[in-house]
Amino acid sequence: MTTRRTALTQMMRAALVCCAGGLTATAHANLQENTKSNSAAAPSAVRTFFRGTPRLIGQHRFTYWGFEVYDASLWGSTAFSPQDWAKQSLVLELRYLRDFKGADIAQRSIDEMHGQRALSAAQKQTWAGVLQSLIPNVRSGERLTGIYTPDKGMQLLHQDRLLGEVTDLDLAQRFFGIWLAPETSQRQLRQQLLAGAQP
Repeated sequence: MTTRRTALTQMMRAALVCCAGGLTATAHANLQENTKSNSAAAPSAVRTFFRGTPRLIGQHRFTYWGFEVYDASLWGSTAFSPQDWAKQSLVLELRYLRDFKGADIAQRSIDEMHGQRALSAAQKQTWAGVLQSLIPNVRSGERLTGIYTPDKGMQLLHQDRLLGEVTDLDLAQRFFGIWLAPETSQRQLRQQLLAGAQP
């Protein structure tokens, strides 16, 4: 009786493992399929930047203390590698789900960058001025888009309208690092944005 019960227990465990593995494989396949299909629906700024062949790497709805803040989408080339994200061209789109003042977005960005790796007083002042001059007030449903090019810096767009360029390469990388650097304060957001790049 004990032997039979043990055998049944082992069989049930094996079945559960197989089911879990099948679910994981199915979820991964669905993510890859969604990534392919969504490439065709890429925003015009993304299609223009990647010459019509963008890859949707990942998406995630960011919430803070229960409040929905924005839907984030990360686009890259077909050869994107998450380990070397800072060496590759990227487009990050944030579709806001509530109204925010541009000055508050800029200050939060500085705080996040400083939290990852301390900024000097000069960097804080200079970078805050740059971001405050670029980032406008946003209303629910509006989009801010960042276009990152490793050897040039980044461009910021509001509703596909160019706001300006940042030629400080360090600022550009640190800004995108808010979402993509391993030291980010929002690990789940980073994980989901890079989900489609996993093997």
